[in-house]
Amino acid sequence: MSTTGSGPHPRSAEDPGRRKGVDLPYLTPAGRRRLATARFGPDPSGPARGAPRMRNALLDGTARCVQVRAAASDEAGATEAARDALDTEAAAALRLHRTFQGTEVARLFPVVIGYDLDVAEPFVLYRPPRGNPAERLHGLASTQLRTIERDLVDAAAHLAELGLVHQGITPSTVRWDGRSVQLWGLDAVAHTGRPRTPRGPAPYASPEVREGTGRSDPRDALWSTAQVMYRLVTGRAGDPDREPADLADHRSLAHTMRSSFAARAAGRPTPAALLGLLSPDHRPAAGGTVGGDGLTPHRAAFDHTVSLKRAAGGDPPGGPGADGTPHGYGVAGAVAGAAVGPGGAAHATDDPAGVLCPYCLEYIRFDPTALHVPDAVQELQPYTFSDRQSPRLLADELRGAFQRCEGNQATPPHHIPVPYLTNGRPLTVAMIGQSNTGKSHLLTQMIAEIADDRLKPYGVSWQSVNPEQHASFLNDRVVPLRDGNVIAHTAGLGDSESARFVESLLITDARGRVRPLAFFDLAGEDLLRTDALLRFLLGIDALVFVVDPTLAMPLPQLDEIRTALGLHVNRDGDPAFATALDRIPRTGPYLTVPSAVVVAKADLLRSEPPVDRWLTEPGTVPLSRRRLYEESRDVYALLHRHAGKAWLRPFDTALHCTLHIASATGGRQEDSRYPRGVRAQRVLEPLISLLAMHGIIDLADGHTGAEAAR
Repeated sequence: MSTTGSGPHPRSAEDPGRRKGVDLPYLTPAGRRRLATARFGPDPSGPARGAPRMRNALLDGTARCVQVRAAASDEAGATEAARDALDTEAAAALRLHRTFQGTEVARLFPVVIGYDLDVAEPFVLYRPPRGNPAERLHGLASTQLRTIERDLVDAAAHLAELGLVHQGITPSTVRWDGRSVQLWGLDAVAHTGRPRTPRGPAPYASPEVREGTGRSDPRDALWSTAQVMYRLVTGRAGDPDREPADLADHRSLAHTMRSSFAARAAGRPTPAALLGLLSPDHRPAAGGTVGGDGLTPHRAAFDHTVSLKRAAGGDPPGGPGADGTPHGYGVAGAVAGAAVGPGGAAHATDDPAGVLCPYCLEYIRFDPTALHVPDAVQELQPYTFSDRQSPRLLADELRGAFQRCEGNQATPPHHIPVPYLTNGRPLTVAMIGQSNTGKSHLLTQMIAEIADDRLKPYGVSWQSVNPEQHASFLNDRVVPLRDGNVIAHTAGLGDSESARFVESLLITDARGRVRPLAFFDLAGEDLLRTDALLRFLLGIDALVFVVDPTLAMPLPQLDEIRTALGLHVNRDGDPAFATALDRIPRTGPYLTVPSAVVVAKADLLRSEPPVDRWLTEPGTVPLSRRRLYEESRDVYALLHRHAGKAWLRPFDTALHCTLHIASATGGRQEDSRYPRGVRAQRVLEPLISLLAMHGIIDLADGHTGAEAAR
C-alpha cells in the first residue's frame, strides 16, 4: 500500500495466531461467498488516520495472508475517502487477477484472495508480500538493478494496456525477492485520462501528480520508476522537480532512465517504448483478453447495432462524424439536429394549438378565467384577477395557481400548474422499470442535483414550476434520502386514477429559452397495465429505462443479495420495458422518442469493469458526445455479455438512445437505512444526454488527446 509503510509486521507477541479468532465473510475473486475464522495481527504505525492499512492475518488457522482495509474513523465506519481508496484497490486487484492469472505477468502484482467492500471496514485479502521493500535494499548487483528496472517498466506497460496507471510507485510499494519485483499500493492506481488529483510524496510522485494538474498518463509511472531506481543506485532521494544533478555519474541509469526524469509526462517515452529499450528481446506475456475485461466481442455487437441504426437513418456510410462518433449513433444524430418532440417530430417552441396536456393528451391554452389556487387546507378554489393587483404580485400568485383542464371521455377534469402552460413547450420524462429497481431513488437524486445547480456548467438554470409542490418533493423524498433513509416505493394507482407527474421544473438554457421539465414515476405494477393508465406515454418526450443488475445479471457476487430479497434473474428482460415500448407509437422501424438506459445500483458492481471506470469518474468532468459514445459502448457490452439481448431491447428499439452507469445511494441498505451514508454517483448524466438530444444542452463535439488515447 502507498500508505502502509514497509508492509505487515513479522510474527510477534501479538501474532494473529495467538489472538481470538473472528468470523470473516468475504467474496473470492470469482464472486463466491466464503466464511473463514480470521485472526489478525496488530496495525502498523504510521499511516494517516482513515488511510488504507495493512496487517497480518491467519485464516482458519493455516492460511497466512495480509488484510488491506479502510480502518474505521468512528462507529460509522471508514471515511468516504478511505472507502474510495479501497474501491480503487479492489477494482485494480481484481482486474489484474482476471487478466493475468496463470501467466508470468501475475508475479508482478499482489495475489488477491478475497474482498468485501460493503462492511464498516472494507478490505481486500492478499497472499503475503514477497521479498523486502525497496527502502530496505542496499548494495544490489547491477544485474539485479536491471531486472528491477525492467520489471517496473513491464508492470507499467501492462497497466497501460488496461487503461490504468500506477501513481504510487515508491520504495515502500516496490518489493524485491531476489528474482522479480512485486508492485503493491494498488489504491494509487488511476484510470488513464482521468483528471489528476494531488497525491504522493516527493520525489517519487511526478510534479504533475503532486500538483494535481492535467490528466493521468501511463508515463506518470516512469517518473516514479526512475526516482526509485536512483534511490537504489545511490542510496539517496532524487531531485523532486527534475533529473538529478549527478545523473551523468551513473552511466547505466542515465542511459535507460534520463528521458523518464522529464518534468512533464509529455517529455517521457511510453512504458512500452522504454521496455523495448531496456529489453529488446523481452516479450511481455499476454494475459486474458484485450483490455482485460472480456468485452471485446460484445463491443463489436454494439458497433453492429449502431451500423443498423445508421442505415435506417439514411446517414452516409463511412467513418465517424466530426465528434468522432459513428454516423447514425443516437446522440450524434439527435444533438446535431433539431429538437425532438413526441414521436420524434421536430417541434416549435410556441404552438398555436397550445400545450399538450400530459394527462389527457388534449391541447390546452392558458385561460385566465379557468384558474384555481389552493386554500388553507389545500383545496383548489376559483381565482379571479384584481384590477389593482401589482404585476409582481400577480406573477407570484400565478406561479402557485392551477388551470382546470376539462379532459375528455377517457380522462376526467384535472388541473395543470399555470407555469407549465406559459413557458414554452414542456418536456416530459418517464421513468420505466419494474418495482424495486431503484427508479424513485434515481429520480430523487436527479432532482436533488438539479437543485444543487449541477446543470449550471451546461448553461442551464432552474426554477420550480409550483413552489409548494417542489418543497413537498424535497421534504418528502430528497431530505429523507440524503439523511440515509430508504424512501418508500411509488404507490400503485387505482382503476379510476390517472398518471400524474411527481415533479416539474422550469429550465432555462444558455440561449435564454425556458421550458417546463416534468417527470413521471409510476409504480412498477402500473407500468405493466394495458388500460388507459399508460396513455400518457403517447405524448411522452423522453424515456429512462432503469436496469437493476440483481435482476439482469447472473453474476455470483449478486447471489447473496438476490437470496436476501427473494429475487431471481430474469433472462427475458424487464416486463415494464416491453409494455412501454409496445405502447408508444412508431412511424418506422425504430422508436424515435429520445431514450436512456441506466444500469442503476451500479455500486453493487463497482469492482467490475467497465463499471469501475465510469462510476468513479469525477462529476466535474463535462460530458461530450465522444464520452457518451464510449460509455454507451461499454455499458452495452456489459449487458450484452451478462444480461442478454432482452435487457437491451430499449437500445435496439430506440433510434436515439444512450446507456449509462449510475448509483443513487453509493451503497447497500440495511434495515431501511443506508448505514454508511448516501452518495449519488453519475445520476444526472442520463438526463444531460436526454436534454442534449432535445437541443437544450450543447455538448462538445471534440475530444481531448487523452480521451482519444483510452
